[in-house]
Amino acid sequence: MDRKTFIKKIAGTLLIGIPAYTMLGCSSSDDSGITPPPPTNADCLANGTQSSIGANHGHTLTVSVADIQSGTDKQYSIQGGSGHNHDVTVTAANFNTLKSNQQIQITSTSGGGHTHSVTISCA
Repeated sequence: MDRKTFIKKIAGTLLIGIPAYTMLGCSSSDDSGITPPPPTNADCLANGTQSSIGANHGHTLTVSVADIQSGTDKQYSIQGGSGHNHDVTVTAANFNTLKSNQQIQITSTSGGGHTHSVTISCA
């Protein structure tokens, strides 16, 4: 993309309010804090979930379809590749929200002197 096209796209997104990453073909895989909207056919019970962890530095979370179907409170470790652990608890009410294909947001326990905001949405 040449400079002129880039500037036109950025200016256009500022004027009409479309997120720049959608106009420029970029994704949010760089953990820059921009989370693309969930797909319109998002279905937790059919496709599972995707998780986003704010201020992430190696933590991971996987919530399975079986866990959603079970619908009972469950505690997850999100340590992943980080040097310390945090836990998040997904409640029965949270699982019901996921069953209705709505995202949830939970705050992790404190670990390493901080917490994380964890968003779980349907894939």
